Amino acid sequence: MMMLVLATIMIGFLIAPASAVLENKTGQVTVFWGRNKNEGSLREACDSGRYTMVIMSFLDVYGHGSKYHLDLSGHPLGRIGADIKHCQFKGVPVSLSIGGFGGHYSLPTKQSALDLFDHLWNAYFGGSKKGVHRPFGDAWLDGVDFFLEHGTPYEHYDVLARELAKHNIRAGPGKLLHLTATPHCKFPDRFFIKKALDTGIFERIHVRFYDDPDCAVFWQQEWEKWTTAYPYTKIYFGLPASPEAAKGGQGYVHPKNVYYGILPVVQTAANYGGVMIWNRYYDKLSDFSSYIDQWA
Repeated sequence: MMMLVLATIMIGFLIAPASAVLENKTGQVTVFWGRNKNEGSLREACDSGRYTMVIMSFLDVYGHGSKYHLDLSGHPLGRIGADIKHCQFKGVPVSLSIGGFGGHYSLPTKQSALDLFDHLWNAYFGGSKKGVHRPFGDAWLDGVDFFLEHGTPYEHYDVLARELAKHNIRAGPGKLLHLTATPHCKFPDRFFIKKALDTGIFERIHVRFYDDPDCAVFWQQEWEKWTTAYPYTKIYFGLPASPEAAKGGQGYVHPKNVYYGILPVVQTAANYGGVMIWNRYYDKLSDFSSYIDQWA
């Protein structure tokens, strides 16, 4: 059965032009880091030259009073502040993703969204509120990513997004906040991030075209829905770096088929932004990005 599913996925991805003419390359490749201690340091990821943005994942507990939790899979936090500054010096912005695969986050009230903003500002950006621990010292991050695996229509991610934009957070002189989201491929995302995205203030949307066999087959239709719905936002095509990086291998595409089957299609969109890779650990094992960063 698994082989049949994978075969169906590959057929869906191979229905594309016979030759690849990549006319709208942006050179932008985003990767998620922080999901496996064996993936190497943040500094190493930035020094690879493969990525134009790194997103640390995840801040996976919030919305429950003063309880917040950062899960970076056992990476020693004391070293990360210097690595963030190193990446920024090399021109690679570093963001923090909120949410993730656990079940201990929500924004049930407007106040909970404002409280999360306050925590983000003081723990990871320019704030210095007494009693708020700064895990990365005086390093400022470059952005916030929304990565939601559960939610309700009544949560207040739009409030958080507006607050981030309203305060015009800067990661340093002249650097504006990168506000991004990483939703599932089916449009609209079933975890109710649509209300936040509809504010129109997100810079990038990294659409996850994996972990869903239907989207693997009908990816062109879903891509068109995303790019049409948010014409002023850069849309990224999200791919797993190996079959092991996706549930049951669903959505993994060999680099050759990315080049011939996917990029010639997605790069025709005026708001094509680049490629998102999940994640650094599997990319380090597979060397997936060594091909993608030439074509993105």
